[in-house]
Amino acid sequence: MFIPLHDANSLKYIKLQYVTLSLIVINVVVYLLMSVSGDSAQAAAIGLGYIPAIVHDLAVLPVDFYIVPPDFTYVTYAFLHADIFHLGGNMLFLWVFGDNVEDALGHIRFLIFYILCAAAGAFLHGVIVPFSEAPLIGASGAIAGIVSAYLLLHPRVKVWVLAFGRIPLRIPAIYPLVLWVLTQFGMLVFGGSEQISWPAHVGGIIAGALLIVIMKRRSVPLFDRAIVSPRAVVVEKQPEPATREAEPVKWGR
Repeated sequence: MFIPLHDANSLKYIKLQYVTLSLIVINVVVYLLMSVSGDSAQAAAIGLGYIPAIVHDLAVLPVDFYIVPPDFTYVTYAFLHADIFHLGGNMLFLWVFGDNVEDALGHIRFLIFYILCAAAGAFLHGVIVPFSEAPLIGASGAIAGIVSAYLLLHPRVKVWVLAFGRIPLRIPAIYPLVLWVLTQFGMLVFGGSEQISWPAHVGGIIAGALLIVIMKRRSVPLFDRAIVSPRAVVVEKQPEPATREAEPVKWGR
């Protein structure tokens, strides 16, 4: 649909988005470690991925694949990715939009926000397909939460995107992000690729929209209310100093 490239949206409260950067590094490192061996990647996906049937006690995980308690997989699944394209897409969205959401929340609250959005994505996935024994992996639920939060915070900010993967456009964020959000809901309702968990995306979107309102700094407005349109600026004309007519010269007699 579109690939985000850059947004001209400077940070206002923090100097560096080090939580966003750390999350990118962690995801990349985990992917590289799991890519060393196909067997280890498969074992990690089963042991750390979110499997609804296991979490709901409808199936039993083999002992050989037990790494963390099943409830922990609400979070651990979000740090695993199937391939380089899966990883790259999620990390690109995180890079472009994550810094401003971190700026609006603060470092610690942004990390909590990220984890909660990931958990919400897994939760809705488990509600929709409770008997599934296929592991869910990927940061898409957390990224979806960041997208919806950014949409509520900065709909008027101009972003560079590649439309259809090839046409560069600089447009207000509201257009590509609303289209992306509607697509996720449409795919959930009408069906899409079985390789993608649309419920996880929608769960993240809903969580991100709710949490940003509750968790943002009080001084951070929604919907770019702090942006003043140049047309709305009224310059008050300073009154010209009053001039006094010179009195006629009186000559003494």
